Amino acid sequence: MNAVKITAFGAPENMIWSEYPDPICGAEEVMIEIYAAGVNRPDVLQRKGHYPAPKGVPADIAGLEVAGRIVEIGENVRRWKLGDEVCALVAGGGYAEKVNVHESVCLPIPVGFSMEEAACLPETVYTVWHNVFQRGNLLAGEGILIHGGSSGIGTTAIQLAKAFGAKVFVTVGNDEKGKACLELGADSFVNYKTQDFLEELKEAQINVILDMIGGEYFSKNIDLLQADGRLVYINAMGGKNVQIDILKMMQKRLTITGSTLRAREVSFKASLTAEVYEKVWPILEQGLFKVPIYASFPMAQAADAHRLMESSAHIGKIVLVK
Repeated sequence: MNAVKITAFGAPENMIWSEYPDPICGAEEVMIEIYAAGVNRPDVLQRKGHYPAPKGVPADIAGLEVAGRIVEIGENVRRWKLGDEVCALVAGGGYAEKVNVHESVCLPIPVGFSMEEAACLPETVYTVWHNVFQRGNLLAGEGILIHGGSSGIGTTAIQLAKAFGAKVFVTVGNDEKGKACLELGADSFVNYKTQDFLEELKEAQINVILDMIGGEYFSKNIDLLQADGRLVYINAMGGKNVQIDILKMMQKRLTITGSTLRAREVSFKASLTAEVYEKVWPILEQGLFKVPIYASFPMAQAADAHRLMESSAHIGKIVLVK
């Protein structure tokens, strides 16, 4: 097969579309012929050498979410058959023509969704469901602040939070991105380049904050949250080391948590997959969610996709197609 191989850690041009050994399908795995793969910030980190692949996953092929058709099944597979069209969360290897994945972390393509759209679902939907709804315990009627509202994670979080009855606030880098978030269901936005989100939202009732920035946002998040609020981290692009006022945390009874999914065990991902299918897939198939695809690139142009990702000019998702 061909794959986008990371030939050396560093620049986007170090990713080359070239021949690569076919993956081997395990007894409980399926082989997916990939038609599309989502592009995400962890892929950029892997390319730079800052996000190593888990054991047993190709270290030199990025890609955490794919959509395609099953072309091989392991001897113990019972859920799927040859020819089934699926999307899947993978631990790596998605920028390729084929990938093998445990049968339990595949999902059917949602009714009404294209392969490109379906390839943009797993990484963001799983991340949002686990962090906002499981760890953050967002409830109907509560307020959520989503930092980076126009990102793939952000646009997913906006729509799912609204579908489950929350009031949604976002931070964005410009008004164009803010207006796009409003169109997806956000109630209001703060342009962090011209406004202070703590000052702008101090009268809002914020119960959950989903943050991928960290750094100087941390103390503002703590100040902004209501009593019994939940602060959930999925990245720390602005800095991983912060100072905390423990007394303030105690007085407000705050929960500070976060997670990464990539290296989690298959049993956890299987359980998460089942819950996503039960809770989220009906929302998708009822037309209450759309995938804002900003740009599509052929697999061989993965370097251009990464340059766009690093520019932060996009609104929504970037996808690679066969």
